Amino acid sequence: MADAPKLRTLPLNDPSPPSIAGERGGRGRVGEDKGDYLTSENIRILIADDQPLFAGGISRILAAQPDMEVVGEVHNGKEAVEFCRERVPDVILMDLSMPVMDGVAATREIRDILPGTPILILTMHTDDDHVFRGIKAGARGYVLKDCTPDDLTRAIRAVNAGDTIMAPEIARKLLTTFESEKKTASLSAPLTNREMEVLASLSRGRSNKEIAKDLGISEKTVRNHASNIYRKLHIFDRTQAVLYAIREGLVSLDDLGSR
Repeated sequence: MADAPKLRTLPLNDPSPPSIAGERGGRGRVGEDKGDYLTSENIRILIADDQPLFAGGISRILAAQPDMEVVGEVHNGKEAVEFCRERVPDVILMDLSMPVMDGVAATREIRDILPGTPILILTMHTDDDHVFRGIKAGARGYVLKDCTPDDLTRAIRAVNAGDTIMAPEIARKLLTTFESEKKTASLSAPLTNREMEVLASLSRGRSNKEIAKDLGISEKTVRNHASNIYRKLHIFDRTQAVLYAIREGLVSLDDLGSR
């Protein structure tokens, strides 16, 4: 199991991309220059948006980046799914409101086809229904269409490096909702004290090796605890694990942003 993430939000014009770091981490790395995410080869991007003019503008912005390549533009969710059955992009930019098949359904299907390919939601919607449906479908990040080109390219590099990006408006909605649900939330099998310690450490961005050293256990035991956490919480990715830790008060946004 890969090392787990930390959570920060995405302020506009911030030179370092805030994120939940750690699930993929294969092609990207964190550079020394202002915390920018660098890659050793081009990031292959699929754009899925039902507005050709908008998609074309995004494509031109990304084509100007030295480390990015747009490998496809599609205009509905079904076309995005069909594209991913034939080719494997590194990052998918996904609009939510599209004809034939919307972005939520397309995200869900693509996650089944290409579970290792991060999907970055790029939308104008901030209402609760769209936010939570997109995240529950398995999107790795959520960026609003009024972000700057720099914000977008940093977010793409971040999710390609294995991180999860969340606009601050979305993070606030998540925390508000989770706080309101806190009193009614329950687990079929409660986490043990050790699992709670591991979850808190994972959420703060500690690696498996660091957690093992901190707790005086082996890395294999840390991985076993992490697997038990996923199973008990009925979750399938690190974003949901971190958000659960926030809801339960194991970590705070300040804790997660301090690393």
